[in-house]
Amino acid sequence: MSGTLGGLAERVADDYPALAGDAILAQEAVAEFIAWIEERHQSMAAPSGVGVEEYNWYLKNVQLLPYTWADQVALVERELGRSWAYLKLLENKNRDLPELQMVDSKADYQQRYRAAVREFITFLGRQDFMTVADYAEPALLEREGRFSPPTGDVGFFNHVSYRNFLPMRAHGTHWFDLARMDAEPHPQHVAPLQHLVGPRRGLRDGNGELVMGAGYLDSQPRAQELVYILLAQRAARALAGLRLHSNEYTIRQAVEFASKWTPRGWMLPESNTVWGEQQLYLEQPTYGTSYVIGKIAIEKLLADRAEQLGDDFDLGRFVDEFHSAGRIPVSLIRWEMTGLEDEIQKLW
Repeated sequence: MSGTLGGLAERVADDYPALAGDAILAQEAVAEFIAWIEERHQSMAAPSGVGVEEYNWYLKNVQLLPYTWADQVALVERELGRSWAYLKLLENKNRDLPELQMVDSKADYQQRYRAAVREFITFLGRQDFMTVADYAEPALLEREGRFSPPTGDVGFFNHVSYRNFLPMRAHGTHWFDLARMDAEPHPQHVAPLQHLVGPRRGLRDGNGELVMGAGYLDSQPRAQELVYILLAQRAARALAGLRLHSNEYTIRQAVEFASKWTPRGWMLPESNTVWGEQQLYLEQPTYGTSYVIGKIAIEKLLADRAEQLGDDFDLGRFVDEFHSAGRIPVSLIRWEMTGLEDEIQKLW
């Protein structure tokens, strides 16, 4: 974080000197906090969560979110129940179809991954879902990763991708954001804002369901199940993280909850994934919830804009306008796109 703030100060020094000064002050404060933690670490025995009051302050004053901790618990519980319910509906619908088979070789992995990227990019253009920039396909191809033989605990996300690569390509649209920072320089596209605009991560979590609604997986009914497994996993880990910060859960209890409520037993309670995620969400409040709450905020924005425009609403134009607003909180994007002030007034 200290290095990130220093880099921000350097990048904006010429155009925004006041912001650069604030970034330097923040960098100094981070350094002081680290020194304070190091000095007292061995004697600390209090609960690790920040507590509901401080969590609410952070939501309002840093993330600029019009939701409290309690609001988020209710919303995430709803998303967890909804994703499980729709998964079960799809499983019943698809009960006579063959199960998805996992990739079993490096060649199969590469072929299926690259084919999925091409299919996803083609779909976005064909359905006018968004303007597909030249850097979009390379941005996804760069994230191909490496094949690991599916033995033992293959990891939650490999359980998904190794069965069908299409759903996770929709979730991977956040790589477009990173590529856009290089290809389309913009003051609001700078990387240091990433962790302060967490709800934008909802675009990657919600995008799987949004593009599926637009027809992305119509020919892949079993792959549709994977979308709801992903949604359930993200809701489960978010709810665990919320209760970790309210100090209702220890980190082990948070891990066990997230594991239990991830469908099909695909995230084992001793897996690196579940422990790593809960540790990260403890260190960065609102990180884990941002995927779910951001998805809800973006869906609300879409509904508001559709109601305003009526028959003139165009999905592709909506998505393009959302992206062009930059890497800022969704509450500010909604204010900019719709002129609606109800969420902003809650923050005032």
